[in-house]
Amino acid sequence: MDREDRSAARFEDGLSRAARSVWAKHDRDADGWLPLWRHLADSGAVAGLLWDRWLPDQVRRLVAEALPGGDEDARRLAVWLATTHDVGKASPAFACQVESLAATMRAAGLDMPARERMPDRKLAPHGLAGQVLLQEWLADRCDWPKSAAQQFAVVAGGHHGVPPAYGDIHELNAHPELLRTPGCKTLWRDVQWELLDRCAEVTGAGDRFDDWRTVRLPQPVQVVLTGLVIVADWIASNSDLFPYFPEAQRHGHRERVEAAWRGLDLPSPWHAVTVEGEPSDLFFSRFDFPAGARVRPVQERSVSVARATNSPGLMVIEAPMGEGKTEAALAVAEIYAAKSGAGGCFVALPTMATGNAMFPRLLKWLRRLPDERAEGKGPRSVLLAHSKAALNEDYTGLVRAGRRAVRQVDSDGGADEWGHRGDRRVSSSELVAHQWLRGKKKGMLASFGVGTIDQLLFMGLKSRHLALRHLALAGKVIVIDEAHAYDTYMSSYLDRVLSWLGAYRVPVVVLSATLPARRRRELAEAYAGALAGDARFDEVEKADGYPLLTVVEPGRGPVVETVQPSGRGVEIHLERLGDELTELGDRLAEELAGGGCALVVRNTVDRVLETADHLRERFGADRVTVAHARFLDLDRARKDAELLEMFGPPDKSAGRRPTGVHIVVASQVAEQSLDIDFDLLVSDLCPIDLLLQRMGRQHRHLRGEGQSDRPVRLRTARCLLTGANWEAAPVEPVRGSQRIYRLYPLLRSAAVLEPYLAGTAETGHVVRLPEDISPLVQRAYGDDPVGPQEWREAMERARADHDLHHARQTEKALDFQLNDVGKPGRALIGWLEAGVGDADDTRKGRAQVRDGMESLEVLVVQRRADGTLVTMPHIGERHGGLELPVDSVPEPRLARVVASCGLRLPFHFSIPQTTDRAIEELEAECVPAWQAKESHWLAGELILMLDEDCRTRLAGYDLRYTPHDGLKVAHAE
Repeated sequence: MDREDRSAARFEDGLSRAARSVWAKHDRDADGWLPLWRHLADSGAVAGLLWDRWLPDQVRRLVAEALPGGDEDARRLAVWLATTHDVGKASPAFACQVESLAATMRAAGLDMPARERMPDRKLAPHGLAGQVLLQEWLADRCDWPKSAAQQFAVVAGGHHGVPPAYGDIHELNAHPELLRTPGCKTLWRDVQWELLDRCAEVTGAGDRFDDWRTVRLPQPVQVVLTGLVIVADWIASNSDLFPYFPEAQRHGHRERVEAAWRGLDLPSPWHAVTVEGEPSDLFFSRFDFPAGARVRPVQERSVSVARATNSPGLMVIEAPMGEGKTEAALAVAEIYAAKSGAGGCFVALPTMATGNAMFPRLLKWLRRLPDERAEGKGPRSVLLAHSKAALNEDYTGLVRAGRRAVRQVDSDGGADEWGHRGDRRVSSSELVAHQWLRGKKKGMLASFGVGTIDQLLFMGLKSRHLALRHLALAGKVIVIDEAHAYDTYMSSYLDRVLSWLGAYRVPVVVLSATLPARRRRELAEAYAGALAGDARFDEVEKADGYPLLTVVEPGRGPVVETVQPSGRGVEIHLERLGDELTELGDRLAEELAGGGCALVVRNTVDRVLETADHLRERFGADRVTVAHARFLDLDRARKDAELLEMFGPPDKSAGRRPTGVHIVVASQVAEQSLDIDFDLLVSDLCPIDLLLQRMGRQHRHLRGEGQSDRPVRLRTARCLLTGANWEAAPVEPVRGSQRIYRLYPLLRSAAVLEPYLAGTAETGHVVRLPEDISPLVQRAYGDDPVGPQEWREAMERARADHDLHHARQTEKALDFQLNDVGKPGRALIGWLEAGVGDADDTRKGRAQVRDGMESLEVLVVQRRADGTLVTMPHIGERHGGLELPVDSVPEPRLARVVASCGLRLPFHFSIPQTTDRAIEELEAECVPAWQAKESHWLAGELILMLDEDCRTRLAGYDLRYTPHDGLKVAHAE
């Protein structure tokens, strides 16, 4: 062990017979047990090791700053809290649960009723009991006032995931017999005090109570200490690592703890190196740059500004698409981590698809990332955080590399954890998904991660074991990509999360190409913990430069800096196009007469499919590709890969880019993350920030000098804007677009584009990227009137409806949202009151932090005429058409194939009545054998069974699936 703790001495030496008889753990199968003194000593020792070898410096400093003795006090407090966390088990309400162990305690004088004679014992869960006992002990032994004791004792109260509420404490106080048996109160109290006295003695905390008595512990410190105690408790509760009696009696304390720590083998946190030299040297050493490429000005300035920062805080990087914002963010994260002591980094993205695309980029960066630790100090733990992570090959390779032989390490304190076993061996790896650091609740504790934004927003959701998520994020640098992509509801959660991250002093890097100025200000105010409208942030909203850096250091005012553009740019000619499919076909035929690659982006999947059907008739099926979210997961991944191969950067698509005519008809999946490049763009009218993202997929790369490798007619970039009735005043977007985006943002978008569509702008029909990005976004999302005078009345009506929707979203988001950070010294009592229970990346979990109706997700298989179930035939020779057993659990290889055929059903099935009917019909097709505990991949999943023509009927809809078009849905006749 790293330090010579007094706890290394024999905790039990001198304990009375009664104190030694109190039990903490029992194994019914083996009839093993663990005395309370042993578990308390184990937990304290583990907490010390976690503090010394696992907890990032960034978290340790946070705790140390709150205490008069700094780091020494902080470590001592953490160990003491872990050592005392289960003292509530020294109570009749807990001890009566195992009669044989209760009888031993009775024989030692600790009388208690039988379990069945204590109907109210559930009013005294041992965490709450421990909090009450600890408060009483601090008042009795140390003369602490109640308010001072509560802020420390609440850690014991919350170590099972939810701190008690005041009502819980009141109920327990009304039943003192649950803590001490009448007629035997004195001995119970003596034993409880004896155990707490020993905890104070062996941890050395007793020497510090006089100084701690006046400490006002900040709520963020209370939270991370609770999280640390939970981790220590879970590790110390693992019977493989810490065996029960009688086996435990064969080894001494030090030997027992060291063997457990070796068996756990937790990776140490990252210790970032302070990198000197030119910014360009940093980028070229960490990332793959094409031959002849230069570091962009926004990348260079981001690094220089980060290096000049005294206390890392919030940095918002606004720059055009394709400018290397992600590389800039990772470089800043490295610099910030070296300054703050962060032990890792988490990158949050809008969708699973963008997360999957980012994951290999993060791994490549990590393999080049230096560490202050000496060589050979062990691997780094990595997490892909979304519900489909287990299907990602890059991630599953790390999972296999991170396997250990310890049973139960995947448990999050329960038996509901995914824990499949792989079927092939992998050699050791520098990067691992450590086995203990996986699962719904522990996964975020891994040092590095990529995931959906939900994983970050869950930090603001009142949910069980929230302290673990806070502990995980409090030790990292956070990167938030595509910050413009979140609606009012999600933004409300993001702002609350930023306020807590700011309180933890967690460095945060926010990226966007199209961020409204008001939203920029809201993000900065939230992180700084400022009230809305704080005059210090006026300049943040007024800034109109682009690219733009906004920096907020803790305790200082914001700084805004305009960055020199890189010189990369494209001029896009913008034109209206009617919404008739024949008009679209005619115009594409005209534009593509000399060949070329066109991207047609529709706002709904139904419009994608309708358009693709028409264009195939016109141009041929082999010249039209479809891309949207209504594909099986395997097919979606294949589609993305094909798009990158055919339309990616020149060095990646060389020889594979179509030489003739090719048209991709896509939904919004083409807006984000995919580095694809087309000669011509057709887009439905959408909010301006999204349209600019779509424009970024046109002429994205230089193909020959002056774009000379593109067809002659398409060397000028052109965007045809459709999806609306342009003759109406104001313009009338198609119904599907209004359903998705609402009318007001669409009208504002059309209004700011009207001068370009009419040719009356200073540049005529030309939208210049990047010069016009920020002006268009700020005008569209500003408050000033825009558009022709005759539109104003209709736009005001649309605005009133939009404002009402905005207010409802904001109010709804508060239902289960975490409160603001409380004043220092205010205990976390009631912190999660009226919460949602467990929160995870499931359909219901995501619905808590995303506004909208829940979507159904199914796993798709095929049912042959004879009733046999098989995997979908089209997914390849090794995976397709494999027979699935229905009377037993499919072997892992087969089950994983089925799991990779996940499909999210469209909005038709999000209407509550339809959802209920669909679930009922799908559950009627349930395969009972697949629900077994051993069926890690399939248990609890809804299975959609298609016939041999890949058709079925569900909840009044006819469904048909093809690998070319995905899922088609129509009302059943």
